[in-house]
Amino acid sequence: MRVVADIPNPHVKITLHSYNNKYILKLEKANLEQIYKIEETEVAGDEGAMALLDEDFIEAVVNRFQDMRDAFVSTVRRNS
Repeated sequence: MRVVADIPNPHVKITLHSYNNKYILKLEKANLEQIYKIEETEVAGDEGAMALLDEDFIEAVVNRFQDMRDAFVSTVRRNS
C-alpha cells in the first residue's frame, strides 16, 4: 500500500493510500478509524480523491466518530 498524501485537518488524521486500483481514505481520531475504499475509475486521480474531503463529509465523519465512541463506552460500561 502506497501513501499518496497526509492531508492536514484539525479534527482528524487523514491519510490517502493507493492500493490494488483503489484509493483508500483512512481517517483516524484517538483509537478509532474509518476507512473508505474508492475505485480509481470513480475519481479524477489523486486530486479527485482528495476533493471528496469537503466540509460536509468531514462533519459527518466527526459525528460518526462521536457515535462510535459513545457505542464503545456504553458496551464497556455494560460489560465491565
